[in-house]
Amino acid sequence: MNKVSGLARLLEAGHFGVTCEIGPPKGVAVDTLSEKGSWVKGYVDAANVTDCQTAVVRLSSIAAAVHLKSLGLEPVVQMTGRDRNRIAIQSDLLGAYSLGLRNVLCLTGDHQRFGNHPEAKGVFDLDSVQMVEMVRRMGDPGEFLCGEPIRGELPVFFVGAVENPFAGSPELRVRRLAKKIEAGAKFIQTQCVFDLEGFRRFMALVRARGLDRRCHIVAGVTPLKSARMARFMRDQVAGISIPDKVVNRIEAGADPAATGVDLCVEQICELRRIEGVTGVHIMAINWEQVVPEIVRRAGLYPRPAC
Repeated sequence: MNKVSGLARLLEAGHFGVTCEIGPPKGVAVDTLSEKGSWVKGYVDAANVTDCQTAVVRLSSIAAAVHLKSLGLEPVVQMTGRDRNRIAIQSDLLGAYSLGLRNVLCLTGDHQRFGNHPEAKGVFDLDSVQMVEMVRRMGDPGEFLCGEPIRGELPVFFVGAVENPFAGSPELRVRRLAKKIEAGAKFIQTQCVFDLEGFRRFMALVRARGLDRRCHIVAGVTPLKSARMARFMRDQVAGISIPDKVVNRIEAGADPAATGVDLCVEQICELRRIEGVTGVHIMAINWEQVVPEIVRRAGLYPRPAC
């Protein structure tokens, strides 16, 4: 069994990483999951498997990750604190490691009121910073959160977290990023970047604190499929900054989807020029089949072998 994350090897070798996101199905049939995996295989270094995103019940992220791994993809298991306490999270992590999964992304999780079971009781025993530290401690020094030693082989994960450069003051976001890195995060995936100038200011603060030298910063991008999607994300999704010029360009395009892909490719090319950015995370929402085109046109294909 491979004991080391392939994503970790690639990033630590200095390659510019490419990850994407795949949402599990709202049921047990995995045909669509396998289809999505086949679209992105060979074009990304790892695929995030979401954990009941937007608090909607879906196939377990761990189970979905195992299915994708069987296709030859490198999964990143997302795990939220919304639905599990520390006992359940650590148990699931042991199970994930035993199944050959080596990458974990820790999130607090969307509040249950946004999902299809708004009456559910949220757990939120640990926030994302505390989860990162717990996952790190399981691998080094090799103990549960209570301090009890883990027996036998230690579950050494490549542990990551998320950051939103646009949710409030950039200084405060960088401070929170520093906490996650101190807790043990080895890679960070950001919220989707449309405001490049704002992101450059954020990265300048990151570099000023030397955080880019302690952690891999993977910038998020999302291809906009329509003007309606662009307006909705700008006006209704908290923590996303989309300049009006981006929305106007999508609205003016003869083919909005094609314009959205053009814009995404341009954004990736700009992000690659920003010091401290070591990869991109493509969040093609219900549009995974466009990932290969984006990767090719951005000059990121073929992917390196690590």
